[in-house]
Amino acid sequence: MQNSVLTIKIKQRLNKLDSQDYDNIECWQVVEAFNKAQVEWVRRQLHGINIVKEGDEQSTRRIDDLQILLNTQPLNVTDEVFFYSGPVPENYLQWKRVDTFAKSDCCDNRRMVVYLAEEANLNNLLRDDAKKPSFDWGETFATLKNNRVNIYTNNEFSVQSADLTYYRQPVKVQIQGCVDPYTGIESTTNVESEFKDDIVEVIIDEAVSILAGDIESGNQFSRGTETAERNN
Repeated sequence: MQNSVLTIKIKQRLNKLDSQDYDNIECWQVVEAFNKAQVEWVRRQLHGINIVKEGDEQSTRRIDDLQILLNTQPLNVTDEVFFYSGPVPENYLQWKRVDTFAKSDCCDNRRMVVYLAEEANLNNLLRDDAKKPSFDWGETFATLKNNRVNIYTNNEFSVQSADLTYYRQPVKVQIQGCVDPYTGIESTTNVESEFKDDIVEVIIDEAVSILAGDIESGNQFSRGTETAERNN
């Protein structure tokens, strides 16, 4: 959807399309509200706190809606003796999986099954014969800490390569010529929403709800919130 259409739709639903009063909405407010709305919408769909209580990949609709945000990127891991550690990407939003190939004295290029574990259970997992890293069984676990992925080896094998599959942050919309009051930088190009038009329509209602709350417009706030949830 073009940014010009997006802006018109937001102002129309705020009943500010032809308004000349002090509640006129500036372009940076549209951009800020829409970018905030799409992050809130994505987090709600991933966690399953939407109206139908479906998290990511729990239905064909969730798979279809969120697949555009799935990304795979190599992890630049370093050996930390008992685990290999690599930083998450800057646009990281939520974990999906890690694909790891490992080697030991006997062989290499063995694909490992990696489970995401809680940092609180680390010591118990390393002591548990059924859950600790095992090259023979091709299984290990990883934790997230300080924006890094830690893949545990218990010094039984080494990690040859690791790829992180994750949900990334949505691309932020920009309107050409619009000055961001927070940074003072003017957008030199148009960046349109990467989502399908039907999802953009839902996110527009989210953005309208945010803006309506900012200007204390109760009717538009209620309508935007209810419409966005009803169409999830």
